[in-house]
Amino acid sequence: MRKIFFLLFLCLMSSCGWLTSKEKKTQELVQQELLEIDFNEVDTYPLFENCDETLTKNGQRQCFEREVLANCAKILNQYRFVLKANTDKNVLVDFLVDQNGEVSVLRIQKDNSIDELMPEFNQLITQGLEELPPLAPALKRGIPVKAKFRIPIILNNAE
Repeated sequence: MRKIFFLLFLCLMSSCGWLTSKEKKTQELVQQELLEIDFNEVDTYPLFENCDETLTKNGQRQCFEREVLANCAKILNQYRFVLKANTDKNVLVDFLVDQNGEVSVLRIQKDNSIDELMPEFNQLITQGLEELPPLAPALKRGIPVKAKFRIPIILNNAE
């Protein structure tokens, strides 16, 4: 009888160890998975309706950038720019696409003389980005996430 109780006691003690080890293994797997996730990169770029979601990740990125730049160009082409010869014509625009697909401008980096010649420049760029067609947000592991982007815009003098 003592042997049966002893065996039962051993089984009971070892089964508790098995439960703990499964939980510990799960935690180790989760920690390993978290280390492998690149939080600086999205799995799917924000997509406009005319962008094919079956494109490669690079193709999605190109379609997204093409649509954004086309919309900004459409706004800017309505105005004539006459820039000084020594003006840096490169403009960098940082913007955010949130988890709902809404766009907001974070920063516009440009030569100060552009502000002197055209004080409403920032407003035009902001308008161009905020008037983008509806878009689906970026995805990370199937979950909509915020994504920050930078686009370059090169201004040309009106002739």
